[in-house]
Amino acid sequence: MKQSRRIDPLLSRAQDHEDSVARVLAERQRVLADHETRLDELRRYADEYAGSQLAATSPAQLSNRRAFLDRLQSAVDQQSRTVDQSRQIVEVERGRLLLASRDKQVLEQLAASYRAQERQVDERRSQREMDDLGARRARAALLATEGHGP
Repeated sequence: MKQSRRIDPLLSRAQDHEDSVARVLAERQRVLADHETRLDELRRYADEYAGSQLAATSPAQLSNRRAFLDRLQSAVDQQSRTVDQSRQIVEVERGRLLLASRDKQVLEQLAASYRAQERQVDERRSQREMDDLGARRARAALLATEGHGP
């Protein structure tokens, strides 16, 4: 069996792995985008609420407003940490995709090298066969002229 044929299953497996890692990365990027959108919404809501002029008529209402703003800020902080974690996960997946792509590329280069070597061997074999055929014809022609000479 030719070397280039033997590497085909490895190439196929490497392609499948790269595709799988790419799908995971795409999903992680989607999750990150969702987290970023949620963070933006929380920040916008907190800013709007903090800037609104609600009439607080009692110290209890002021205290409740302050407590709600604190909870909003806590939610913003937590969502910000979630976004940071998602970014780290995306970067890890990006690295995994890069490695999978490099692995596949190395196998593709190896297969191309094997194919080039196999082509050279086939070309040399064909040339030898043509040379042998030419030599036999020349011998046959020489024998025919020697046998029919005066």
